[in-house]
Amino acid sequence: MTNDTDIQLSGPFKATDSSGANHEVKAIRIFDEGYGIIDVYVDFSGPIENSLCKDKILLGHIMAKLRSLGYVGPDFGHSDLGLQERKLIVLEAPEEFCAFAKKHGWTNLAEEFDEEE
Repeated sequence: MTNDTDIQLSGPFKATDSSGANHEVKAIRIFDEGYGIIDVYVDFSGPIENSLCKDKILLGHIMAKLRSLGYVGPDFGHSDLGLQERKLIVLEAPEEFCAFAKKHGWTNLAEEFDEEE
């Protein structure tokens, strides 16, 4: 699930989808660096339906968890559908998420190019 380039934002918690089914989330994580747009990885304990990346209730529970950790900003949308996996939802965070991610050790590689000019 994780390696040396991951920043874990959240440990395990439960999230419910629009059908009322409960899902065990193992972790919410991001890579430790990127170019401004951050993909947020939500790892599940068991297999999930492909359509859950669009489930507003489930995404609402994930957003509530992130907000309980200090994120302030708009909700996320799902990332490229090709990135979704059996036990993983990948969300694309808006620009406002960058400040929160930086507090957790994320490095914006695009800023390095700005400094060279």
